[in-house]
Amino acid sequence: MRTDPTDTGGLFVTRRPGTRPVRFRTPPRRGGDRRQRLDGLVAAALLAVMVVVNLCFWGPLPLACLWIGGRVQWWTDSVGAGLLAAFVTLGGGLLLGLMTLKRLDYAWLLVRRAAGHDQREGVIGKIFMICCMIGVPIFGIWFTFFSGASLSGVDVQSMLGG
Repeated sequence: MRTDPTDTGGLFVTRRPGTRPVRFRTPPRRGGDRRQRLDGLVAAALLAVMVVVNLCFWGPLPLACLWIGGRVQWWTDSVGAGLLAAFVTLGGGLLLGLMTLKRLDYAWLLVRRAAGHDQREGVIGKIFMICCMIGVPIFGIWFTFFSGASLSGVDVQSMLGG
């Protein structure tokens, strides 16, 4: 590290502001076993809420946006306005959902630490990955067999007897 003023053009280069290691005066007080168990249950409940919010990205949110787009199309008699309303609603809903997930993830991290675990990272990425692994195959099966779509001229519905 170059700290000699003659090497740095006369500037005293030191640590950047705000990067000093955090030192507590006294270690944080740990809760009792009963409190840690309660914190563990709260962490599990927050994790379950995060999974539910994440799974809403795959079904209820897009359906609600399509419903809103359909209502706008019916009110305005314009397909373009309906599509615009559906996409804007979907974008806003996804952003609100991700903001909610980020706050829940931070709360989960704090509660998990309070429960006595050395938790340094959140689980939002892992939950999102697992929900994608669940959501994509379910959507693919629905789209292929139940949505009424045809694949390259092959009518799947007629093969299923529908």
